[in-house]
Amino acid sequence: MTVTRLRDIPGIGVDTLGDAADAVRDPEFLRLENLDTDLRPPAVALAATRAAIDDDAANSYLPFQGHRSLRAAAAAHVGRISGRSHDADTECVSVAGGLNGILNTLLATVEPGQEVVLCDPIYAGLVNRVRLAGGIPRFVPAQPTADGWTVDAERLAAAVGPDTAAVLMMGPAMPTGLVLDDRHWSALADACERHNAWLIYDAAMERIRFDGRPPSHPAAHEGLARRTITVGSASKELRLIGWRVGWVAGPADIVADIRLVGLTNVVCQVGLAQAAVAAALDAPDADADVAAATAEWRRRCETVLRQLAAYPVVRPHGGWSLLLDARPLELTAAELSRRLFDRAKIAATPMDGWGPSGRHYLRIVFANEPVERLTTLGDRFDLALR
Repeated sequence: MTVTRLRDIPGIGVDTLGDAADAVRDPEFLRLENLDTDLRPPAVALAATRAAIDDDAANSYLPFQGHRSLRAAAAAHVGRISGRSHDADTECVSVAGGLNGILNTLLATVEPGQEVVLCDPIYAGLVNRVRLAGGIPRFVPAQPTADGWTVDAERLAAAVGPDTAAVLMMGPAMPTGLVLDDRHWSALADACERHNAWLIYDAAMERIRFDGRPPSHPAAHEGLARRTITVGSASKELRLIGWRVGWVAGPADIVADIRLVGLTNVVCQVGLAQAAVAAALDAPDADADVAAATAEWRRRCETVLRQLAAYPVVRPHGGWSLLLDARPLELTAAELSRRLFDRAKIAATPMDGWGPSGRHYLRIVFANEPVERLTTLGDRFDLALR
């Protein structure tokens, strides 16, 4: 019998669809199902990784909280964006990727039966980690508009109550590309203070914005500075997916608890990868590198939007993916995914389990296919749906 903690945790669908597409072994397939990217990582990170192979210190469990050079680079990175300094020794710990950081943070902040506020739709991996930690997801619906996704700041704040342990926000959010701003942080500051709740900020994509504006970090708001826990990752902005390195920064007391969870959970992050991530974060051209990658991802996004202009797609404000509403097509998202796979050689994930409204949407990842291949998308959709 399935243990209780798993009974309400579905799969994410991406693994199944990715395995099916891999099994076909057809280069004509458009791989729009998984958050990968073909854009190369920073050159300094590749060089540091190669050098680490010959460094005995990189082949070690120690230090468990991450190499100090990495923690210093991560703390400085969070500080530059949030405007709040973090001590590398007491207020920052390294983790084995952003989602490991999310789970460790939830285990350190959420008592079983407490609520965690999230936007809907949202990445199933975040929802499932809330449940795995014993929390109860409380969803606030985001609304699709002609200009993209939006969520009402007051409605978001109203979801925070006496049973709330944490608010888990991401911006741009996966998979919608929803971007939060100072209005949301101002509303949440009062609510989190009133109910003694944490603000867990998933910063994995915060610089991948298509409006050219800098990230809006909750810790920059005076009322949230001591309540914000930032979870960062090298996977998206730095394109270091397989390196599996992330970081958590926040007030010293809670970071100590998160570090303890880490010692009990994954133990340590990839030794060979830590110098690479530190080098990429510290590089003088780090922001320019992310901006150049973002410009290419935006170009691909605009290509998808043009190709599918006749279909009910919702514009993202950033990130690596966008959503298509299957309801106007009189299909479920799962049925649409199957037609695209069988008739048009497109792998795209239906979002069953990605929040209450997720079942209506198909996720299209535009980060892993060049523009030249994405220009076939409209014809492929027409073929699948005629």
